[in-house]
Amino acid sequence: MEYTLLLKGVIIGFALALPIGPIGILCIRKTATEGHFSGMVVGFGAATADAVYGFIAAFGLTVISDALLEKQMWFRLIGGAFLCYLGIKTFLAKPAENSEGTNGKGLLGSYVSTFLLTLTNPLSIIAFIGVFAGFGLRNTDLSAGSAATLIAGVFLGSSLWFFLLSYGITLFREKINATGLGWVNRISGLLIIMFGLIAIASFY
Repeated sequence: MEYTLLLKGVIIGFALALPIGPIGILCIRKTATEGHFSGMVVGFGAATADAVYGFIAAFGLTVISDALLEKQMWFRLIGGAFLCYLGIKTFLAKPAENSEGTNGKGLLGSYVSTFLLTLTNPLSIIAFIGVFAGFGLRNTDLSAGSAATLIAGVFLGSSLWFFLLSYGITLFREKINATGLGWVNRISGLLIIMFGLIAIASFY
């Protein structure tokens, strides 16, 4: 039973992380400019946030979920503004500056910022609740241990997707010169800004 729940969690985490959004763009950019491990740190930040929302959904913490959903427009505004800032910073970054993110402080900053950025989308709770229901997983039927196993699977599944995404980009990284890295920064920056503007526009 626990192995089945773990597998279901992996599938759910992988599926919900699959769409390429701003976090995926960040992972691609970090991998291309700094390497596989830096890209994976971004993925771990997102996977941790997914696990948090999975925790809320699995344990049926409606007080928390209702409060987050009630304030979702503010979360979108804050997240959108942060995305715009991050996009502008990425667009203006020089390839030579990319090595700064590979030290401990830079990696921790990437992890924390990605974690917080992913948390600014409370609608993820609705997605988790819906997918859990589709798998026949109701929080009233889950013990604390079963819910924890499910959440661990969500984290592993989300991390697996970002590992594959980062690894795929790594295969082409050595073929990208300084000029190419500059274009990676500019294109990534524009895409991230676009996601930020969309999030802000949804506020109105």
